[in-house]
Amino acid sequence: MSAPFLAGVVAGYGIAVPVGAIAVLIAGLSARTSLRVGAAAGLGAATADGLYALVAVAGGAAVAGAIAPIAGPLRWVGAFVLLGLAAWTAWGAVRSTGVTERSERPTTPLRAYLGVLGLTLLNPATVIYFAALVLGNGGAGGGVWFVAGAFLASASWQLLIAGGGSLIGRVLTGGRGRLITALVSSAVIAFLAVRLLIG
Repeated sequence: MSAPFLAGVVAGYGIAVPVGAIAVLIAGLSARTSLRVGAAAGLGAATADGLYALVAVAGGAAVAGAIAPIAGPLRWVGAFVLLGLAAWTAWGAVRSTGVTERSERPTTPLRAYLGVLGLTLLNPATVIYFAALVLGNGGAGGGVWFVAGAFLASASWQLLIAGGGSLIGRVLTGGRGRLITALVSSAVIAFLAVRLLIG
């Protein structure tokens, strides 16, 4: 194992482990749908982390400097997208109460992957975080290994979250259980979005 790879692993866990709206979304998707959908969503988040690590390695301070002026507006966009997602999840759960087969279009792994990838890319703090780490370690030496370590660490954590959500989903398989997990997930996502707006 090379030092840049280990630095990337530490950086990947550092950005992925704090539980935020994306982790709640991944766990909620797994609980309400399937492990496949939750895992795809988790890999979407990990892909965004890997892309931001790559951007940080390639551009370093220049990228962080270019993103800093638009970090605020991007945070607002991300918060409003999360609030919309929370409302949509709650509305869908309430609407499907008492219905055995959901009439809405089912969430597919590809839709979950692309949706969470896009939502995670709205967090510019991630690229600034990686850029600071890369520059703090003396530049982009071993950049490919750093990116690989960051991606694999993030992916392993996101898949753990998806697996946990799937276990909860198996316990709460009835209609009432799905409703409760969807409403709790929506409430937590909304809370985190509001915190993002005022923080």
